[in-house]
Amino acid sequence: MRRGLDIVMGCVAGGCLLACLTISTGLVWSIARRGWGALSFSFFTEQIALVGASGGILWNLVGTTVLLSTAFLACAPLAVSLALMERVWLRSESMKKALRLGLYTANGLPSIVFGLFGFLVFVQWCGWGKSWLAGGLVLAMSMLPTVTLVVLERMAAIPQRYIAAATGLGLSQSQVAWAVLLKQSWGGLISGSLLGLARAAGETAPIMFTATIFAGVTFPKGVVENPVLTLPYHIFILAQDSFAAGVETKMWGTALVLLGLVFSMSVAALPSRLYLHEESDV
Repeated sequence: MRRGLDIVMGCVAGGCLLACLTISTGLVWSIARRGWGALSFSFFTEQIALVGASGGILWNLVGTTVLLSTAFLACAPLAVSLALMERVWLRSESMKKALRLGLYTANGLPSIVFGLFGFLVFVQWCGWGKSWLAGGLVLAMSMLPTVTLVVLERMAAIPQRYIAAATGLGLSQSQVAWAVLLKQSWGGLISGSLLGLARAAGETAPIMFTATIFAGVTFPKGVVENPVLTLPYHIFILAQDSFAAGVETKMWGTALVLLGLVFSMSVAALPSRLYLHEESDV
């Protein structure tokens, strides 16, 4: 009976996996088939023209890079701090569970919630208007739970004998955190950041309220009222005018570039994730 149930569950799991792979492959193929014709050298080096029907995505790529760089620089220190707090300074198990529960809950929040928060705090209360800094901070908040949880996994995988040896040598908690936990957790920070950035790169709702417009700007020259162009918002606007001549091909080409960007960051995070799980099994 149990063997038969195992076979049935294995078949169900395999069927689900096959369905996911089929759907994902079909989506990628559909985007690539429609957008490949738009890719050229000028597509990456020219700015938008004729309301998206001509030109390229140069400043959209630059703006997306600015937002992702800002998000990483704002998120990484906070993620490491929260992970160290959970592993070193929080003594109560209930507080540790509460912190983890908060991270998992925040990780499941819709991105529009972060966008509305950024709009209320940064755009209106701080008076920044639409700004690359506001968008970067909102994306940092959206990816913070993911990065923190991955760093926590990496710290939990560190063999206890390393910590015991450092403590036996007379190192304080802060010295153990710096010399052992941090130095052994860089892989988790890198992989978690790449996964978080892969998610943030495709977000539209948070940045459309706080950081991006469709056309008319290049590289930001300040903070207040300094929006940027981005790939997700570009696709969002072009999708509304996809029946105009020349727009559809540009839209699918931009989607293909964004897909490649997200895919490359996800693949880059894979070796560190595999290494993390190998060490945790030792």
